[in-house]
Formats: sequence, C-alpha cells, structure tokens
Amino acid sequence: MLKVVRQIGQTLYRIWFYILVAIPIIIFSPVLVVFASKETWYPQFFWMARNLWAKPILYGMFCFPKVTYEQRLIKKKSYMLVANHTSMLDIMLMLVVSKNPFVFVGKKELVKIPLFGFFYKRVCIMVDRDNTQSRTGVYRRAQKRLQQGLSICIFPEGGVPEEHVLLDKFKDGAFKMAIAHKIPVVPMTFYDNKERFSFTFFSGGPGKCRARVHKFVETHSLCPEDTVKLKTNIRETILNDLTTNS
Repeated sequence: MLKVVRQIGQTLYRIWFYILVAIPIIIFSPVLVVFASKETWYPQFFWMARNLWAKPILYGMFCFPKVTYEQRLIKKKSYMLVANHTSMLDIMLMLVVSKNPFVFVGKKELVKIPLFGFFYKRVCIMVDRDNTQSRTGVYRRAQKRLQQGLSICIFPEGGVPEEHVLLDKFKDGAFKMAIAHKIPVVPMTFYDNKERFSFTFFSGGPGKCRARVHKFVETHSLCPEDTVKLKTNIRETILNDLTTNS
C-alpha cells in the first residue's frame, strides 16, 4: 500500500513538472516569439528563460538550487560550459548557474517536445550526432554565436547515461570547439538532479539541487592535438567531485 501511495505521489510530481514547464511558455509565448525571431534579441530571450521559466520550475518543484563558485563568470565574456547530465532539471539548473547568456548545443530529437520544441529549434544549436554534415555545421553556428558575445553549453556525455553509470565517457566536440575558439572551459558538477527528477518514471522528489562551478581551464595555449588531454582532465575533475560529494 505504501508503495502504491508513493508511486501516485511521484506520478503527480511528474505531471506538476510538465505543467510548470508549459505555463510560462504559454503565458509569455507572444513575447518569446518576438525575442526568438532575431538572433540579436537572444539576450532578452535568455533573461526570460532564466528568470521566468527555469527558476519558477525549480522552486515550484521544491528543488532549491545551491551553487558554489570556485571562480565567477565575467560579464560579456564567452565560455564553454560543460556539466554531467542526468536529468531534465539540468537545463533549468544550468540557466540558474550562469547569468551570462549562452546557447545550448543539443540533440535535434528535443524539437519533438510540444511547446518547448518550438522555441528550442529557434534559439538552440541542434545536432544530429549520426550525421557528419550536421556535426560540422555546429562549429559554424557556434562561431557565429560566440562572435555575438554569447557562451556555449554542451553536456559532453552526449546524452543521459544508464542508471548505474555515474559519469559516462565524454565526446570531443565541446573541447575541440573551446580550443578552436580559444575560450575557457567551465566545468560544473550537478550532484542531486538524478535524485530530484531522473528519467526513471517512479522516482524523484523535492530537495536541494547542488551545483559546483570549478576553476576554469584556459585554452589559449592549446592546439587541436590537446583535445583528448583537455577532455580527460575535465572529466576527471567532475568525476572526482561526484565520487567525493554525491
């Protein structure tokens, strides 16, 4: 009986999450459509996504963000933001962590999500990981965004790992891009999002959402041949932190 009650509660919790995701989009959709129509208006779109969408979702789910900064982002400077990926809450928490406007690089499959997908395809950089031409196009679009003073965010695992995997292998893309554009890599650890709202249906619940922003890794002196070393160092930083503090 207790298990049934818990599952009902977790089901209602998930339904509430999707309601919170949809309501701000519906309410502010006319303004969002305007800001999404021109790339130069993206900072205004980002501000709304951060303050009128991500924060209400997290606090509405009683998932309280607690961010520790080992180094602060400098306003109007571009970065490569990377973190471990375990939950849909990672998107909201990343928006809370960074006041600097950034653009997500993500899977094209997310376009299929109702409402969210409409804006996702207009303001994010989509990639088909099975298509070489698509992956190449990401670099061109990312360069354009960086020239506009924005940052880029990539979850380098390339997706959400299986339940038993603490941190999956990293793809090269984020680190190649950071070296090519000589922007600092900002490693982040998200500790609690899997526990708060994982992709397992009957799971999750309110609580803190801790994040740590580690010291940045500069890429000015790096060349393409350093990609694997950079990737390995960043992954070890996040993995060691997860192992110690999860």
